[in-house]
Amino acid sequence: MNKETPKPGQKSGFAVLVGRSNVGKSTLLNALIGTKVAITTPKPQTTRHAIQGILNDPRGQAVIVDTPGIFTHVPDNLTARLNEKVRQSLRGIDVVIYVVDPTRHIGDEEKIVHGLVTAADCPKIMVINKSDLRGPYADEYRIWSNEFDSVIELSATKGHNLKALTDRLLDLLPEGEPSYPTDILTNLDRNFRIAELIREKVFMRMHEEVPYSTTAEVDEVSERENGILYVRARILTNADRYRGMLIGQGGRTIKAIGQSVRHEMETITGRQVFIDLDVDVEERWQERFE
Repeated sequence: MNKETPKPGQKSGFAVLVGRSNVGKSTLLNALIGTKVAITTPKPQTTRHAIQGILNDPRGQAVIVDTPGIFTHVPDNLTARLNEKVRQSLRGIDVVIYVVDPTRHIGDEEKIVHGLVTAADCPKIMVINKSDLRGPYADEYRIWSNEFDSVIELSATKGHNLKALTDRLLDLLPEGEPSYPTDILTNLDRNFRIAELIREKVFMRMHEEVPYSTTAEVDEVSERENGILYVRARILTNADRYRGMLIGQGGRTIKAIGQSVRHEMETITGRQVFIDLDVDVEERWQERFE
């Protein structure tokens, strides 16, 4: 991969989004990049990978890493690995963006994340998200203001005050050449992005514990002679009872998930898409989760 030639004074570096589950990290990442690079749902454990979104600006390039939320209760290996991914993401980073939700009281999870952030040896920005909701607990977070290089209140969903965060982030990054070509928006390949999209639709369609027992894998993406983009993929779950729920009566649920994936892919690509989607039981899929 050829890197861009750096300009004098150009900024470049890595920033990590850190926060407990459902504070809006993935929504903020998408808002900063200007397109959907991370899936978003209201459910915990939506983000399972350290996804990179690449913010290109005339002043430089910021590679922003989305991370899973921290959980105090660790019922399985998957949750433990998600927590460890957050800890790993804080190593060797240039800027930490600590995202908090002023509609939620500071609790044990928040204290754990706050401790990880304060231990990081780099510049730090605290983002008080959801400012449009006028959260009743904002003052609890403002007490920590003197621990950060900046505190910025914004709304990722409404797009309010994003420029202030972009400006401050680029200001805090070191000078250097960009890590990616300036026409690249994410480090994810096509198959991974499709698998994540399928998983998002599973999370949105299903309820309670089912989504957390699933993942998605793409086996084939090819262009057919008629110009249709063909996608063959599987939803993996760890129990037969979940497979039945994912398929649904008469196949209605799996059909609805596939239609939702197809609709979004056709909107993004501007072409016809065929989704060949199945559900497999793999009891120990979490053991090979990376």
